[in-house]
Order: sequence, then C-alpha cells, then structure tokens
Amino acid sequence: MSKRIAIGGDHAGFEYKEAIKSMLAEKGYEVGDFGPGSADSVDYPDFAHPLATAVEKGTYTLGVLICGSGNGVAITANKHAGVRAAICWNDELSALARQHNDANVISLPARFISLEEAKKITLTFLETDFEGGRHARRVGKIPC
Repeated sequence: MSKRIAIGGDHAGFEYKEAIKSMLAEKGYEVGDFGPGSADSVDYPDFAHPLATAVEKGTYTLGVLICGSGNGVAITANKHAGVRAAICWNDELSALARQHNDANVISLPARFISLEEAKKITLTFLETDFEGGRHARRVGKIPC
C-alpha cells in the first residue's frame, strides 16, 4: 500500500488533524494536509471536497477526514463517485471499513473519541487491506 495519505477536516478536528499528521510523518507516511490551518471556524466542505478529489484521482491512496461528529465530512466526501468514506469510532469498525467495504477515506468524530483512540483507529485503517472476494462484488455495486 502506498504511503501517500491525505488529511483534512474542519475546526473541530484541527487539533486531532495536526497530531495525526505528525504521527503519520514519524511513521514514514507522506501526508498531504488539505486544511484547515487553524481552529478558527470554517465550512467543512471547503476542505473535504478537495481531499476527496485527490483520493478519487489517485493523487493520494487513502484519506483521513476529521470533524466534530464525522458526519459532515463523510457526507461531503461520499458525493465523489470514487470515494467510499466510512465513519469510524472504534478500531473494529476501522478494520471492517477497509476489509469489507474497501473504504478509501476514514471519517473520525473528534468530539466523541479521544486523540489516542483516533490515532489507533487511523493506523488500523491505513494498515488493513481490502479482502476482496465476495466483498469486491458488493463494493462493485455501490456506484450509481
């Protein structure tokens, strides 16, 4: 798996984004930061759309989006035909999102999980492979 990861979110996810970005860089990932650049209030689609486009085009292999609930950024990213964004609030969901759904963007709810949980969930997502097989058939039926 490529180590080119896109990361972004909104003001509620800024602190987690910065910490996760640092952790990933320390682990040898090449991280593209799609913003925001501070914890000042912003509109999450302004950051989720460019990140989703970059994942959809293959510029980045996987994406990490972080907002307060995880919902806004996931809904936005999933408007892109080539993106499968999964909201994950624990490690098991993170693994299943990759194994069964071939999710290529993880959406984290910063207001509902600790930073340490967010880091662990992110690493599980990035280090888990899609199982294919019967799951590939199902994933193939997702696009409209």
